[in-house]
Amino acid sequence: MIRKAKISDVKDIQKLLSGYANKGDMLSRSLSELYDSLRDFYIVEEEGKLLGTSALHIVWEDLAEVRSVAVAEDAGRRGIGSQVVGACLDEARSLGLKRLFCLTYKPEFFSKLGFKVVDKSELPHKVWGDCIKCVKFPDCDEIAMILDL
Repeated sequence: MIRKAKISDVKDIQKLLSGYANKGDMLSRSLSELYDSLRDFYIVEEEGKLLGTSALHIVWEDLAEVRSVAVAEDAGRRGIGSQVVGACLDEARSLGLKRLFCLTYKPEFFSKLGFKVVDKSELPHKVWGDCIKCVKFPDCDEIAMILDL
């Protein structure tokens, strides 16, 4: 079942994201950050277990980021990542956003959803606020991608 995240999901979301962050695949998110941005998150759960998550983070009047996309390792290859990102796309359209971007190590996944690789310099400076927290800053090796809605 896909749904908006609730307060009771935050610790499970952090645990799922931390597994990927510890491997260097995404930014770590503190509990405080997750509580602050809880309304951005969608989750997929099955029998009370968190299987996947993603978030739609609005950056500007016409731009949002799809972030924190993660699927439990034992739930891969079931379309869960596409489901949670699809929920973000649907919400972005309903809000009237014109473009979405992501920073990723999995461009193949996002290209299947219509995102196109762009040079990071095409993204507004405002999107780099979280990058300061990253251990790889300023030598980011993530791939920037954009989807025009």
